[in-house]
Amino acid sequence: MAQTKKKRRSKHRGNAAGMIETRGRTGRPPTAEERKASDKELAAQRRRDRMMREPSWNSAAKRAALAAVVFGVLLVFAFQTPADQAVSLTAFVFLFYIPLGYYTDQLIYRRRVKQEAAKASKPR
Repeated sequence: MAQTKKKRRSKHRGNAAGMIETRGRTGRPPTAEERKASDKELAAQRRRDRMMREPSWNSAAKRAALAAVVFGVLLVFAFQTPADQAVSLTAFVFLFYIPLGYYTDQLIYRRRVKQEAAKASKPR
């Protein structure tokens, strides 16, 4: 006698954009290629690399310039400070922010290096 019930087959159904999405493989360990770093892991690694760069006076000056411009615009438009006064205050803020930003970056960098060294020397 023939089998009366047909075995169900899973279907590939498209999503709203019309793309066919297939299920990932389940029930077996991933191969070496499948274990390669995902986009999220690569982004996290790039972020760690960027955070572990030594501070520089150039980056501190760029950040100070941006902050000083924002400060100057706020002075002129939000607080209606006269332009000549706003320019002098903005120049002062720029010159003040450069070393402040550099030494803050240096402090954070040294702390991160110390944390990484402690993490590396920690036995597993």
